[in-house]
Amino acid sequence: MQTDIEIARLTPLQPIAAIAAKAGIPENAIEPYGRHKAKIDLAALPLSAMRAPGHLVLVTAISPTPAGEGKTTTSVGLADALNLTGRQTMLCLREPSLGPCFGQKGGATGGGRAQVVPMEDINLHFTGDFHAITTAHNLLAAMLDNHIHWGNALGVDVRRIVWRRALDMNDRALRQIVQSLGGTGNGYPRESGFDITVASEVMAILCLASDAADLRARLGRIIVGYTRQRQPITAHDLKADGAMAVLLADAIKPNLVQTLGGNPAFIHGGPFANIAHGCNSVIATRAALGLADYVVTEAGFGADLGAEKFFDIKCRQAGLAPAAVVIVATIRALKMNGGVAKADLGREDVDAVNRGAVNLIRHIENVRQFGVPAVVAVNHFATDSAAEFDAVQAITAAHGVQAIACRHWAEGGAGATALANAVAALAEGGSAQFAPLYDDDLPLLDKIRTVATRLYRAGSVAAEPAIIAQLAAFEAAGFGHLPVCIAKTQYSFSTDPALLGAPTGHTVHIREVRLAAGAGFVVAVCGEIMTMPGLPRVPAAEAIGFDADGRIEGLF
Repeated sequence: MQTDIEIARLTPLQPIAAIAAKAGIPENAIEPYGRHKAKIDLAALPLSAMRAPGHLVLVTAISPTPAGEGKTTTSVGLADALNLTGRQTMLCLREPSLGPCFGQKGGATGGGRAQVVPMEDINLHFTGDFHAITTAHNLLAAMLDNHIHWGNALGVDVRRIVWRRALDMNDRALRQIVQSLGGTGNGYPRESGFDITVASEVMAILCLASDAADLRARLGRIIVGYTRQRQPITAHDLKADGAMAVLLADAIKPNLVQTLGGNPAFIHGGPFANIAHGCNSVIATRAALGLADYVVTEAGFGADLGAEKFFDIKCRQAGLAPAAVVIVATIRALKMNGGVAKADLGREDVDAVNRGAVNLIRHIENVRQFGVPAVVAVNHFATDSAAEFDAVQAITAAHGVQAIACRHWAEGGAGATALANAVAALAEGGSAQFAPLYDDDLPLLDKIRTVATRLYRAGSVAAEPAIIAQLAAFEAAGFGHLPVCIAKTQYSFSTDPALLGAPTGHTVHIREVRLAAGAGFVVAVCGEIMTMPGLPRVPAAEAIGFDADGRIEGLF
């Protein structure tokens, strides 16, 4: 069987100018990065090219398992299928992080005949956006330390510095560090650490900013630490926001590539959904909505994480109104939720499908709480039996949702036309009545509790008095209206990654809270989740290299 990278290489790619023309983007707005990818200067897009906003479709999934779900693959297949059925469609995805590419998860360009290409470029350095974000983040850290070294005119309390450094790589050794050893010329020793770039507030700001001016304003609001009187010190106070914005001048422009079906795709921004807000950029999404009849986007991991943050953070801040949701599931993943070991997933087991479907049902119920109609896409595997799929159809029908078998991995857009027609019927039916899960004026702890009890079905939320006091301090400082971004394991509705299915009555433990004043949300770090992941025992990097012809191999 051909690998994803082999399939991608066998498909002739169109020049990026042709893809831009297909999307209605004029040539003077294209800034080519080679022959098959480009930055788009939205300032050069004439207003006449923009139309009334198209239908926004979110692709989410059940809780991820080692069996695989294929959310990005389904997003690509759906976009190609909508175009095949005569509906002008653009795809909006996140950029892959190097951490998962060289770690365990692999890249994020889809699979089989439902991919965005050139997959090697996209999965590796692409157009340099992540490097620019990392550099801007670390410039702020350097300017903070430099300010203190040269006299500390702002009165930063070195015990209350909250800005860490960032790196786009899984490196557990950098989670907690002691910096500035070696004498006074190197600064002042203190404890600190690194977060992975996709968890950086700079990444979140780039993805939530509406334009370059908003980007700089948000960067200026980043809080890096506090004085002894507990007054915040911002990037603007350090006069770092201008230089940071300059570093991000190209990164803020959406990246245009194509699917294997020859359709346009914006790939821009890349926050994780388990430790950040998990959505591509507002700028790319809005531009696509002005260019196409349909926009397909995805949010990371399951509907309890990426979809919730898409609704409660991205849509709330950007004023977006999704028309339909696709929930991706596989029969293999449902059987794993039903207690079947990964090695045994190829055998028919209808009872396990029925047991594991509680996870899918929970996600259906959760999406329904936001007032958006949904359809279930069953990403087909060769080992799926007719009886197993019939069981899924019966289960979803009992909950008022259609389940559709999709073969886009093997057939591209042609394998997802039934899904495309079902999505179009939902979107054009106008039944969506989108509303976020909670109101702005709800106290921060109550916002966390609302998500935990209504979506995770937790019995309680536990937080030490110091954390409760910190949330109260955020509210007293004028940040109580912000939404919350819960960082927790993606593998379970609980904070225990081993608790599969649809657990209820568990306790969500808040370990830490962080204020992302520039991004415009409060992060609640729960359970044992890390904002700097580590590499697995056998990292994917061990299999990546060049073949005898000098071509990259091992990417997936």
